[in-house]
Amino acid sequence: MPKIGMQPVRRQQLIDATIESVGELGLQATTINSISKKAGLSSGIISHYFGGKQGLIEATVRYLLSNLQQVLIEGLTPTTTPEQRLMLIIEANFSRIQQQSDTTKTWLSFWSQSMHDVELHRLQNVNSRRLFSNLASSFKQLMNDDDAKLAAELCAGMIDGLWLRAVLSKSDQNEFEHCELLAKRYVKSLITQYGA
Repeated sequence: MPKIGMQPVRRQQLIDATIESVGELGLQATTINSISKKAGLSSGIISHYFGGKQGLIEATVRYLLSNLQQVLIEGLTPTTTPEQRLMLIIEANFSRIQQQSDTTKTWLSFWSQSMHDVELHRLQNVNSRRLFSNLASSFKQLMNDDDAKLAAELCAGMIDGLWLRAVLSKSDQNEFEHCELLAKRYVKSLITQYGA
């Protein structure tokens, strides 16, 4: 019988092992056995907590999404200005956890698989809408609604593109920092171009 209070610990162990397995083997080659081996747990526990590999993959994606959101929330204060909030959104997307090799490989595998998997596609849409909504909310405090929506779309595309460029070039931390700086400069240019 499992110890009381162990469920969150075991679930996190399995999520961490999934990220590690996908980073090493890719999403398609990751199996219940490869995950359980990396977690040091029996394969049956995956079904117990997640209902199978698909449920664990979805939980892993939700975990990565919540990390993105948590980094942003931790940086916000009651006096954060709209422009500072935009910079925090960029920083969250280029944060240290988003640069880790296993994390980047998991994101890339997830994006690729989301074109073929309904639930992963839904999670990708949630992620895209959340990024757009966060950006638009801040831009609307700096410019009219139509320009804010356009600026949010442009900025979301720039963030995704620069992050992808840094990952695919197998770049180091300096390249991620450079891409983060480029995204911040782009936001400033949008504020200058469209701002009231």
